[in-house]
Amino acid sequence: MQISNPDKFYDLVVVGAGMVGASFCCALENLLRESPISVLVIEAIAPNNGLAKQSSFDARSTALSFGSRKIFEEFAVWQELGAAVSAIDEIQVSDRGRLGAVSLSAQEQKVDAFGYVVENKRLGEVLNARLLGSDKINLLSPAAVSSIKATEGGMQLRLQHGDSDAIVDTSLVVLADGGKSPVCEQLGISQSIERYDQHALIANIVFEKPHNNIAYERFTDTGPLAILPLQAIDGTNRGSLVWTLSVEQAAEFREMNEEQLLSLLQERFGFKLGKITNIGERFVYPLSLSLAKEQVRPGLALLGNVAHTLHPVAGQGLNLALRDARVLVDVLGKAMQQGAALGDMSMLSEYVARQEADQALTTQFTHNITKLFSSNNDAKVWLRKFGLLAVELSPRVRHSLAERAMGLS
Repeated sequence: MQISNPDKFYDLVVVGAGMVGASFCCALENLLRESPISVLVIEAIAPNNGLAKQSSFDARSTALSFGSRKIFEEFAVWQELGAAVSAIDEIQVSDRGRLGAVSLSAQEQKVDAFGYVVENKRLGEVLNARLLGSDKINLLSPAAVSSIKATEGGMQLRLQHGDSDAIVDTSLVVLADGGKSPVCEQLGISQSIERYDQHALIANIVFEKPHNNIAYERFTDTGPLAILPLQAIDGTNRGSLVWTLSVEQAAEFREMNEEQLLSLLQERFGFKLGKITNIGERFVYPLSLSLAKEQVRPGLALLGNVAHTLHPVAGQGLNLALRDARVLVDVLGKAMQQGAALGDMSMLSEYVARQEADQALTTQFTHNITKLFSSNNDAKVWLRKFGLLAVELSPRVRHSLAERAMGLS
């Protein structure tokens, strides 16, 4: 529920109500039914008809793994998304102009789907409606953290809310305010950053043939090009385009006229979906790998892009963050059962220990795929050619790759 004046103390304060912060709050609701604690959510952008006007809920789409579906089912979010999601029944991976291709089938892996594609706008509507409708979670928005400092019992925050200031103490701050977190900067938490010198051009596209719930990942001389299936509207076949480009190409392609851009896209992708007829509003985002050098401190935990920002090539960013959120809620539940403070460092260290391997493997997998398929180096060309053939010919390797894609490995 939305409030206008915060109390002086909350057991838990969540900073940021984007996809990760709001999903974490939905997970918390299950816990709050058994162990009532006071929770405050601080969000800089005011809800507008239940939809936060922020980058987390823009025109992009998100690929949710099969594992993320299971998590959202636990949070009672999946049921509310309903017909807004498109299943990914098959993944086709190819390298433009070179031998080697992989087709992964959900039927072969004996699952309903590898994953699902949902437009961020719809996901935002569902998550924000849950926040606004909750009687257990307090939402202060628009509001911002103007300062933060550690105290003996956790953290103290000074909040800017409209024309007034408020000071709030808490046992634990969960920071989920995105990759460029001003709160993180205030706390002196640095990031390890590797810039890929690439930008992602993102848009919705229209094409002649039905996608048949196939997701395409095509590696080209400019970098990976993905087309994800979206729900058709009035019989119009739609997909979400994520096109990795050099910085210069991204700027050029963003301003290029539609006819020229569609011609280039058709040349790079081919005609598996027939003629690509339209492209919607284009968005361009810089790409990098960013890892926080600290994910926890006494009274503090980082979630989502503020903890780890991944290249979108494998679609793992939000899926990893949801797994993090589920484990963090589990650890907080354990702290409550033991009568420990939510911000107790031993409990937060347990969270890090439980997610350390998952984070490392997912980060390395995404980084290696990016490096391998964005290079025209002869050795890497041969490596990926035979790598794709190995995946296609080996059921065991194919199963392992499929499990990673589904967020189950």
